[in-house]
Amino acid sequence: MKKRNIALAFGAGVGAAVAVKMLTRPDTVDFEKVADQVPHSDKSKFITVDGIRVHYQEFGDAAAPPMLLIHGYTASVYVWKTVAPIFADAGYRVIAVDLVGYGYSEKPSWFDYSIQSQARMLSRFLERLGIGRTVVVGSSYGGAVALNLTLDNAEKVEKLVLVDAVINDDQKNHPILRLAAIPGIGEALTPFLCDSRFFHRIRMNGTLAKANHQMITPERIDSVIRPLAAADGHRSVLATSRNWDANRLEQDAHLINQPTLIIWGDSDSVIPIENGYKLHDSILNSRFVIFNQCGHVPQEEKSEMFTELVTEFVQDRKGRISAPEDSQLVA
Repeated sequence: MKKRNIALAFGAGVGAAVAVKMLTRPDTVDFEKVADQVPHSDKSKFITVDGIRVHYQEFGDAAAPPMLLIHGYTASVYVWKTVAPIFADAGYRVIAVDLVGYGYSEKPSWFDYSIQSQARMLSRFLERLGIGRTVVVGSSYGGAVALNLTLDNAEKVEKLVLVDAVINDDQKNHPILRLAAIPGIGEALTPFLCDSRFFHRIRMNGTLAKANHQMITPERIDSVIRPLAAADGHRSVLATSRNWDANRLEQDAHLINQPTLIIWGDSDSVIPIENGYKLHDSILNSRFVIFNQCGHVPQEEKSEMFTELVTEFVQDRKGRISAPEDSQLVA
């Protein structure tokens, strides 16, 4: 009986904590109130696409060749804060976009947050900006969106860069995503994880190569948490995990004809490097480069090497490249 009472008390305590969290969290994050904490906020712009307010940052000359940067799951334009200005200095109109439900883009409850829907939104986003054809760079989950955009709207993609890209549903087997899939459990768990600095620090320990753990700073953690620390952000993260459908990308990658650069960190513990080999084998006109002592986000961990390699790839008409120092070019 004593154990039963303890269990009941514990359950009541957890239920109360969840209720308090749900009732006290803000509905959304107001960009204007946090703009002074957002890197390059002077470059931020908003545009309405199919009724959704989309946030993006634009760098460089508006008449220069365009380059679209797409972030990963739970991320935002923050992941491009170092490389976007460098690409602009190299002569590109750089557009780093927050996917619907992420960063400071709107997070509507009616959106289904699937990879396919995100790709369709980006296609319409490019049309709204008057961009007919662009270089597309996608990181992690953003790589999945970039692949889907290329498969369904090939005429809009000049060249493709895939960075530690998601290409299948293997990530759905992660214990946290499996818990999130359970009705009720996901709704209760997601707000605590999204807002937890401890959780994000642990996650970054696994995301970044050990050699780059000095990057795990309070500023970095706050920048990841800030745009998602509200009810609509929690909802979009959960909906994305529940509508994850990426197997088509691995199956159809062989249909991509654009020159494609595949970049992977040799210490990526999030998306197996075997997926990079699969893409390289499937995409006829592809180059595959592995960065040494690098984890899941080469654009942040090896920014200089990343920008030099991507710029070389984009500037060469056929996408020819040479292997940077401290990397491996897969034949």
